[in-house]
Amino acid sequence: MGAKGFVEGGIASIVAGCSTHPLDLIKVRMQLQGESAPLPNPNLRPAFAYNGATTLAEIPPPPPQVVRSGPVSVGLKIYRTEGVSALFSGISATVLRQTLYSTTRMGLYEIFRTKWTDQTTGKFPLTHKIAAGLLAGGIGAAVGNPADVAMVRMQADGRLPAAQRRNYKGVGDAITRMVKQEGVTSLWRGSSLTVNRAMIVTASQLASYDQIKESIIKNGVMGDGLGTHVTASFAAGFVASVASNPVDVIKTRVMNMKVEEGVAPPYKGAVDCALKTVRAEGPMALYKGFIPTISRQGPFTVVLFVTLEQVRKLLKDF
Repeated sequence: MGAKGFVEGGIASIVAGCSTHPLDLIKVRMQLQGESAPLPNPNLRPAFAYNGATTLAEIPPPPPQVVRSGPVSVGLKIYRTEGVSALFSGISATVLRQTLYSTTRMGLYEIFRTKWTDQTTGKFPLTHKIAAGLLAGGIGAAVGNPADVAMVRMQADGRLPAAQRRNYKGVGDAITRMVKQEGVTSLWRGSSLTVNRAMIVTASQLASYDQIKESIIKNGVMGDGLGTHVTASFAAGFVASVASNPVDVIKTRVMNMKVEEGVAPPYKGAVDCALKTVRAEGPMALYKGFIPTISRQGPFTVVLFVTLEQVRKLLKDF
């Protein structure tokens, strides 16, 4: 398979990434909702909440209520306040991310498939599929992390007040400024989360697609055609969404946080971010943005695998 698997996977990934970019942007914005909500004071008991205050001026104001918005509301708000072009903020980073991350993971998965398929029976066991997905996803994520950080920041920029926006001109400008202002290591901020998420997504997405596709064909439900590809890919997208959403929420927040000299960062790391998120917003906050995640992951996976199957047909003689 060699380089051919990388080319096929790269073309399919870029097409899928660009076509579902607005849904991914809405997902990122939803995952950041409520991020700045203050932690409740554990030492404050309701019965004695105002005992220490001598005047009304000393009574602390109640914490601001965080208004939760659904994917449609978030999308409409972006359109009304920032314009339709804002729905494609960071698309240059998406193209670079798919070129680096998805091309690598798809190509490596095909290499592992070739090496680990039983030559006598032609079978590629589920355990081998999962292992191939974990390895391919982890390596791909490490390669593509700089583009991932840039993409998250560019997608999230419009939610900030005008004075606090980074206003990156493109993915090249974003990466250059991050290196100058925050150091080279900032390009791999949240990389452990990116790698973990990519391993989960790739293993669940590619392994479940192959397994479901094989089962549909083997049981005679449908042949190896468009119907099978769409059914298997949508099921694979759902599996990947459920498995990866908690890690994705934490990854988004860690990558998006502002680090300023002399000021303690909002999160010390992935575990600290997860704990603060759960304490402030409850455990279901880890599934924040799940509807746009599945709304994006479903179409993305369908476009990815349907395009991949068509590209394979076009390049089969090369």
